[in-house]
Amino acid sequence: MKIDVKENDDKVFRFELSGADSGFANALRRTAMSRVECFAIDKVTFYENTSAMFDEYIAHRIGLVPINSTGKHNADEEVLFTCEAQGPCTIYSKDLKSSDKEVRVANENIPIIKLADGQSIRIDAKAVLGNGYRHAKFQPGLATFEEKGDGKFDFYVESFGQLPPREIVSKAVEAIKDEMKELKKEAKK
Repeated sequence: MKIDVKENDDKVFRFELSGADSGFANALRRTAMSRVECFAIDKVTFYENTSAMFDEYIAHRIGLVPINSTGKHNADEEVLFTCEAQGPCTIYSKDLKSSDKEVRVANENIPIIKLADGQSIRIDAKAVLGNGYRHAKFQPGLATFEEKGDGKFDFYVESFGQLPPREIVSKAVEAIKDEMKELKKEAKK
């Protein structure tokens, strides 16, 4: 197999994959979207919410905020985010303060809720590692390909902000290799 990189930046990784079949190309695409782990807020505890919105609605919006992380993290690791605000104001994703300097919101300008005068909110939110099989909020990005014929595929990988797109592809390849090792071990029994 050969890879010819067409575009590589913080948001998009485009490349041509040659010497592969459609089964491998599709496995790479699916693995990139569903098996690569990233952080997402999974549990929100409300201590105060005098806004007009239900707790569940706000928790859902907070859960969809992409979380960026650097370094190595354990599968059972939890990172606490806190937010406390008094209206009138708009709460943005940047107002979610992380307990770990290596784990933070990927985009600081996502509006979460607008508080009117006299309204307040105080929450704790826990971010955990997960993958797209568990929930879409754990998907690190979008991966598509177009078959060009003769074993060539044009791949397009776009990051949602949790990981650089090239790292998404790299981790997807590692996940495929790990699955193949496990299959090989089981086949030898």
